[in-house]
Amino acid sequence: IDSRPGAGGQIALNLLKTAPADGSVLAMTPFSAISLYPHIFKNLQYKPFEDFLPVGTSSMIHHGLAVGPMVPATVKNVKDFVAWAKANPAQASYGSPAAGSTPHFIGALLGLNQNFEFKHVPYRGSVPGVADMIGGQLASMVTPHGDFIANHKAGKIRILATSGKARSPFVPEVPTFTEQGFPDLTVEEWFGFYAPAKTPTAVVNAANAAINAALKDKMVIDSLAVSGLTPLGGTPDDMARDMKRQYDHWGPIVKRIGFTAES
Repeated sequence: IDSRPGAGGQIALNLLKTAPADGSVLAMTPFSAISLYPHIFKNLQYKPFEDFLPVGTSSMIHHGLAVGPMVPATVKNVKDFVAWAKANPAQASYGSPAAGSTPHFIGALLGLNQNFEFKHVPYRGSVPGVADMIGGQLASMVTPHGDFIANHKAGKIRILATSGKARSPFVPEVPTFTEQGFPDLTVEEWFGFYAPAKTPTAVVNAANAAINAALKDKMVIDSLAVSGLTPLGGTPDDMARDMKRQYDHWGPIVKRIGFTAES
């Protein structure tokens, strides 16, 4: 494993683009680096649908909206929170792990669709934002819900909703956005493996088979659960179809929000 953080995964994908096309180097990234970034970054150094081949999805993550002690305990759900935000505009803010991330756009959509100013506070990762929320310096945060679970169970913060089509198995007591009347905020973000574009089909298929086999291993399943992830799996074609679906879905949303990396 060669971790190459930075630029939301762009550094790793730029390296993959020029890596040997023999299956010796794969990259794993959330779908946002492929399907969302082209709508945000005008000068991407890679072409998502031309430079890479999908190998297979590995796991799925749900995002969550959580609130801290700045928000009164009487706020029990998303509708309560929207009402509170409209009544307290100076405090109506949310953090995300990065500007241009999927959680950023979930929060922006909530504000747009419910007609209130929901101020975005971008962080470098989830940890500092969660700390500020617990400390009462930030009203709320949208981020992968695995980053909330320990503090939610400890009573330090309250997860008001999760973004999946169904409730998260890790916090089954928390209703989804859809259950609460906000279906536009349903987002299930997957992580996928990619290979350089000229990798032979036989090599891609062999890697896909190995990934799917690993996802049935209890040790792998338990390790994913620590971060609030569930195994996903599937074929390269499944992944390619959803890459395109996500690209088409997020384009109009990003345009409506009006965010670019240069804005």
